[in-house]
Amino acid sequence: ASACSGVMKALILVGGFGTSLRPLTLSKPKPLVEFCNKAQILHQIEALAAAGVTEVILAITYSPNVMEDFLLKAQTDLNIKIVCSHEPEPLGTAGPIAFARDFLRTPEPFFVVNSDVTCAYPFEELLAFHKQHGRDGTILVTKVEEPSKYGVVVYDADGKVKRFVYKPKQYAGNFVSAGVSVYNASVLDRLSPKPTSMEKEILPVMAQEEQLYCMPLNSSYWLDIGFPKHHLLGAELRLAHLRATDPSQLSTHSSVIGDVLMHSSAKIGEGCEIGPGVVIGPNVTVHDGVKLERCTLLEGCTIGKHSLVIDSIIGWQSAVGQWVRVENATVLGEDVKLGDEIYVNGGLVLPHKAVRVPIPQPKIIM
Repeated sequence: ASACSGVMKALILVGGFGTSLRPLTLSKPKPLVEFCNKAQILHQIEALAAAGVTEVILAITYSPNVMEDFLLKAQTDLNIKIVCSHEPEPLGTAGPIAFARDFLRTPEPFFVVNSDVTCAYPFEELLAFHKQHGRDGTILVTKVEEPSKYGVVVYDADGKVKRFVYKPKQYAGNFVSAGVSVYNASVLDRLSPKPTSMEKEILPVMAQEEQLYCMPLNSSYWLDIGFPKHHLLGAELRLAHLRATDPSQLSTHSSVIGDVLMHSSAKIGEGCEIGPGVVIGPNVTVHDGVKLERCTLLEGCTIGKHSLVIDSIIGWQSAVGQWVRVENATVLGEDVKLGDEIYVNGGLVLPHKAVRVPIPQPKIIM
């Protein structure tokens, strides 16, 4: 049951080419790269649909056919309308909202979500709080260790934002914008469809005018997963969240230690140690004596006997040989072959490459 009546919409800020998640994004658009065995954007669309959203708009600067096909399937599966708002140039975080204003102007408030954010997405609570205080905007905030990288939010006991400081030079607080917000249609009049930033230009003014409220996220499960290291850390946080809320989703395979998500079609050999913090996708084969820790194995990949994979992402259809050690945020693109008995330390290997010599220091293999 949702708190809205009528048509409710959401805008997901997808943006450009996803260069920060290369080499994976050389094969798939960033929102379609699987996070915990599901396309990242699907986690968000499902949560929005569950909160009563009937139409999702993707703000996107490029959209290959694979994206269109994926969205058509998602529309049918989730019974939700999905449209793409194609920007002629990157428009920052405010421009895309203005560019999509004709889609968004409805009597109901609309959500805006950053596509790189993973959390438990408390859309219903955020909307209820937004309607309760009656001002123009409500942003979700979360507590972080290094606030200087984000937009810091200073607020009072009622949640009214007193100041919004983007990337502060001096300490202003440690609650930051979590990349999830809800606005009334009146906010559209503050925006123009040119490159602009909500955090730098719009939210500070709304705070000054006492039109901005915030709601703190009540769990530590939140991360921007736009980079390989964060993608892996985000998976650990999500698995811990599943352990607390829906443990039946986690694997109980005899080789598992700690929190592991394993697709039912995966094949696991004898004498393996898997976990903690491991995600194993569909049709993955893990041979005998393999050790996996804090890593993601994407669909169709193979890990040879007695190999070790730690803190790394193994791309679709890739094959790791026998007695191989892969670690330190290594990312193998699609269909990469690693020879036997080699060490890979922080290698970013582009799709369809064969690697037969060690990579002792982090580097990009073209």
